[in-house]
Amino acid sequence: MKRFLILFAASILLFASCKNADYKKVTNDPELYRVTVKRLNDIVLENNFPPVIASRNYVYANIAAYEVIAAGDPEHYRSLAGQIKHMPAMPKPEKGKEIDFHFASLLSFCYVGNAVTFPEGSMFKYVDELKNKIKDAGMPSEVFENSIAYSDTVAKAIMKWSKKDNYAATRSASKYNVVRKDGRWIPTPPMYAQALEPHWGEIRPMALDSASQIPAPEPPAYNMTDKNSVFYKNVMYVKGKVDSLTADQTHMADFWDDNAFKLNVIGHAQFATKKFGPAGHWMNIAGIGSKMAKADFNTTVAAYTKASIALFDAFINCWYVKYKANSVRPETVINKLIDPNWKPHIQTPPFPEYISGHAVISAAAAETLTDSFGDNKPYTDSSETEFGIPARSFKSFRDAAKEASMSRVYGGIHYKIACGIGTQTGIKIGDLVNQKLQLKIK
Repeated sequence: MKRFLILFAASILLFASCKNADYKKVTNDPELYRVTVKRLNDIVLENNFPPVIASRNYVYANIAAYEVIAAGDPEHYRSLAGQIKHMPAMPKPEKGKEIDFHFASLLSFCYVGNAVTFPEGSMFKYVDELKNKIKDAGMPSEVFENSIAYSDTVAKAIMKWSKKDNYAATRSASKYNVVRKDGRWIPTPPMYAQALEPHWGEIRPMALDSASQIPAPEPPAYNMTDKNSVFYKNVMYVKGKVDSLTADQTHMADFWDDNAFKLNVIGHAQFATKKFGPAGHWMNIAGIGSKMAKADFNTTVAAYTKASIALFDAFINCWYVKYKANSVRPETVINKLIDPNWKPHIQTPPFPEYISGHAVISAAAAETLTDSFGDNKPYTDSSETEFGIPARSFKSFRDAAKEASMSRVYGGIHYKIACGIGTQTGIKIGDLVNQKLQLKIK
């Protein structure tokens, strides 16, 4: 009898240890983080967040997740508090309480993702599914509750910090004043929408000291009378490219279109189609990089976080330049002076032309992903297949960023010079993020 009880107790311990291993296999899997980011990406798409606001959604959610990881693995990861000069110290885990930091990281991401998107609670269903998945894998109830409690503490601290980034103030700031003067931006067809987020350059950045820290040169002077002027040549280059697109150039323009809200007009009927915005596209690429590198959970979270910071700061810098330059779009000039029936291949977005946002943010994100996963890593990006656009393959993240930049010329919405300078600016921003923010302890 005694022997039977010993064997029974041993079997119970073995079963418990197996269940313990099961739940850690689930929470340690970086694919779970990639799926969680994708869920937020889907919510951003479904609710039509403009690209700049989407970058804010991603950055705070990823930082919340990262801070939990840094707290759980202080030997290998540094908190961003203090590295981002205005970021306060984050709550420390309570001693003696066992926490699954990967699970807590996922929950912090979701908590903040819920708070910075609308309708509020968009991720609640996913969070319930996540919790049930972890329970079913056998996480002990005490660890489960401790992990939830710590994730909530960190997420609340991140949200409190986020409220001081000037976002709320810009919601009631003055609208853009349209001045109908040669060379200045005016609304474009078919929406003729008002200028998008003219005060985004006033949002508090993360790694940048200010929106103007990395300046761009003045755009070429408007001149359509001198055929040798830089401006005239840039206009005609765009028109020539759009009028003679190859199949590959067409695919390139469509692949990097990333129009979160395209208005389709057929006769008197109007309807919108949605896709991931540029920040969402690069979040997907971060996931591809993580999977390709076979990165572990913590490395994956750190890579997403650094890329999201680069995207956020790149948009702030770019929008500052855009509304300082107020440059006219190619469509406006070509319709007025060359061909009233000309249309770009992709829809012109509602904000000034110079510099190219895609060029800036793509180059910035590519630099951080190169730092995280290495250079010259070929990959295939299938992010757009869910929208019916075939995948494209690239030699590296930097190669993809260069293509994203040039795609805006083929799309007919940017001048080549704005894309080239945008790429240079983005590289500088990505370099600054890599140098200033040391996430991993080497």
